[in-house]
Amino acid sequence: MKFGDFSDLAKFYVDRPGYSLDVLNCIQAHIMQQNGVKELTIADVGAGTGKLTENLVSLKCPVHGYAVEPNDAMREEGIKLFENSKLITWRAGSAEDTGLEDSSVDWVLMGSSFHWTDAPKAMKEFYRILKPGGFFTAIWNPRNIESSPLHMEIEQIIYDEIKTKKRVSSGNKLTSEEMAEKMMGTGLFDHMLFIEGNHNETMTIERYMNIWKSVNDIQVQAGEEGFKRILDKIAERLKEYKEIQVPYRSRSWTVRSNKE
Repeated sequence: MKFGDFSDLAKFYVDRPGYSLDVLNCIQAHIMQQNGVKELTIADVGAGTGKLTENLVSLKCPVHGYAVEPNDAMREEGIKLFENSKLITWRAGSAEDTGLEDSSVDWVLMGSSFHWTDAPKAMKEFYRILKPGGFFTAIWNPRNIESSPLHMEIEQIIYDEIKTKKRVSSGNKLTSEEMAEKMMGTGLFDHMLFIEGNHNETMTIERYMNIWKSVNDIQVQAGEEGFKRILDKIAERLKEYKEIQVPYRSRSWTVRSNKE
């Protein structure tokens, strides 16, 4: 397995948690107030299997638009999830080349995937597809492990196996200074807004273990045998649990296009 290759992980993505609806509703309200619109055309880029897209269609005000995903296996899972929905059209494409029309969307988002992009190329592409004054949001959904001794123990299991562990990006330690450089460095966007919010998800142990199986960077660094040891140790730690509460913190940065 290589960094960024999610082909074998797509089947586990359905078990991943959603993002904070409070955070998404705040961003949506801000965009609608700024642009004076009653509904939004969105593009969820790097949509994976549609976890963020699913959240977006459940917001308080109507959205419709596109889910753009380069990986065939991930996109196929997303299409299955949305087969009965007329709100979202799935497209093959990437952040650097979405395949969408010029000035066609109000709001572009990337959920836990902006770190995989060539940021300057992606921001130029988002500028192209956004309507004048449109917005781009990069959002991550890291575990809020510091709030839970149990989840700190589980994190230590991983560090014990991968002593030089480095996350590609969980979004947990990103700063607004870093994000400003990446999102506004092209001069095409401004007015950065940072919003974060905590939320919890209660899940079965099977679902929780499947979420770990969907994590690319840990598997690559641990190797097949090392990752199996990690899973076995986590399962042993949780053997007396039927379900587990997992704390998350959705962290988002939103910028506005200066296209007129």
